[in-house]
Amino acid sequence: MKKEIFTAKAYRLKNDSAPLNYMLSSHNSSRSPLLYFDEDTGVNRPLRYARNQKSPFVDEQDGNAILEPIVFEDGMLVVEKANQVLQQFLYYHPSRDRVFEEVDNERDASEDVEILEMELNAQIVAKELSFEKLLSVSRILLGGSIDRLSTPELKRDILLFAKYNPEDFMEVVNDPDLEFGDEVRQFFDEKLLSLRNNNKDVYFNLKGNKKKMLTVPFGEDPYHVVGSYLKTDDGIDIYQGLSKLLNK
Repeated sequence: MKKEIFTAKAYRLKNDSAPLNYMLSSHNSSRSPLLYFDEDTGVNRPLRYARNQKSPFVDEQDGNAILEPIVFEDGMLVVEKANQVLQQFLYYHPSRDRVFEEVDNERDASEDVEILEMELNAQIVAKELSFEKLLSVSRILLGGSIDRLSTPELKRDILLFAKYNPEDFMEVVNDPDLEFGDEVRQFFDEKLLSLRNNNKDVYFNLKGNKKKMLTVPFGEDPYHVVGSYLKTDDGIDIYQGLSKLLNK
């Protein structure tokens, strides 16, 4: 038989801002239920950490259990290989992978590689954007007026955006409506349309038309709302008119 190898294990809290000290629930109680559902028996088995016991399950412990606190210091907890009962207790703990997780260096490295590759691929795509697509992507991702930026400044800012926000960047670049969305933003940049009342209302800003176009629903992106409207039967003629004015 292959001999089981016991090793020390490290655990960390999952929240980003770990407290100086965090005490994990160490025994089942009505106030803090610690139960493990046994798939073989269909029974919820209460858990309790006692270092002088051989099992983390109450039904396998004797009456001399000595309870000890489980404390994460600076978000970390290291359990020596000699303390197998605590390692088992943490494995069955209902807060595992929710409040804390076991440190897995191989998994962490794989996740880091995935993130680095995503950043690299996004930057490669950003580097190879045509000038027209660079302008379209910049208007959507950088916002504001990009006309004041030089081409090197635009390239730099988009490369940096792709590096630090690769998912958002790729989503915009691969959007089949990229050019349409860019055109909608240009309607606002060129003052053909305007936002009023804290971006709640969209108005025409044309020589003979200053009427209200629509109200933006709460929590919605005004550019997306306008774009959706301009694709409707009621909005298609408006879109064609605005597009002609934009390209004059």
